[in-house]
Amino acid sequence: MSLTGQIRQPVESDYGELVRQIRVRGLLQPRPRYYVVLGSLNLVALLLAVAGLVLLRDSWWAVLLAPVFAVVSGQIAFFSHDAAHRQISRSSRVSAMLCLVHGNLLNGLSYGWWLDKHNAHHAHPNDLESDPDVAVGAFVFDAEQAGERRGMAAWLTRHQAGLFFPMLTLEAINLRVSSVRAVLRPGLRYRRTEAALLLAHGVLYAALLVSTLTWAQALVFLAVHQALFGVYLGCSFAPAHKGMPTLTPEQDSDPLLRQVLTARNVPGGPFLGLMLGGLNLQIEHHLFPSMPRPNLRRARPIVRRHCQVHGIPYLETTLLASYGLAFRHLHEVAGSAPPSARS
Repeated sequence: MSLTGQIRQPVESDYGELVRQIRVRGLLQPRPRYYVVLGSLNLVALLLAVAGLVLLRDSWWAVLLAPVFAVVSGQIAFFSHDAAHRQISRSSRVSAMLCLVHGNLLNGLSYGWWLDKHNAHHAHPNDLESDPDVAVGAFVFDAEQAGERRGMAAWLTRHQAGLFFPMLTLEAINLRVSSVRAVLRPGLRYRRTEAALLLAHGVLYAALLVSTLTWAQALVFLAVHQALFGVYLGCSFAPAHKGMPTLTPEQDSDPLLRQVLTARNVPGGPFLGLMLGGLNLQIEHHLFPSMPRPNLRRARPIVRRHCQVHGIPYLETTLLASYGLAFRHLHEVAGSAPPSARS
């Protein structure tokens, strides 16, 4: 099975030589000072947003702060993502603590559940059997799987390109539901701590809204915040892999080919990198997950040159073009849904 059809590339990629070049430049070393500044800015932004709600108490103008909260929530999620990859500290205990505070307490998302899911994605990106990010769900990324849909699921698949953004408004709620389910069943290493922090997040969030807004305002704020948070996360992750191919067994066995051929970069300036949490340089991130975010742009020309020397496609595109590629793939897959499901 394939997402966009298999491609044929050389098996020998000399991954060891690329790793040597990256290591000799110190690009895998943690950047704690960078993350101290970034984490402090995130916390200051969060406190200012909370202060804004207090100052605009019981005013509909306060709802305008919901998009600000969505961006801050996204930035905190990116910080937690980097901590989970040990980009901030090589210590597993320090990394877990940072993730529990930023993921569970500040964002209401389970660190342990997300880590298991994300590790599976990194291990085999775009693998229809192993990568949970392309598993059959609200969206379908494979024509054969689309052909197996029936009823309402088939209708959703037929219209999935047009429903992409509307359905992203539910993504934050979906992540929270999955987080709660994860802590309710055995398996998480810090299960009790995670449950307590998720509960604390919910209580504090509800208390903030109820104490600063009327019930009507609070419900509108909640809806706008969570909807835009979901869209923000979805738009940050979608450009990287959606519509990229699956691999032959030979390609999948090579660590460099497995990561480079299934990802695309969206190069841009510092602002774009900040807004997308560094995920715009997805090729470098997947090749070196523990590489601190600010070092990705320094690794990019090294990786690109290595790929050129070995004849390995290194795909880069603009942000808008990346969405176009993803939408085109969703539309092509939608055409494989059963004819009876068509409107």
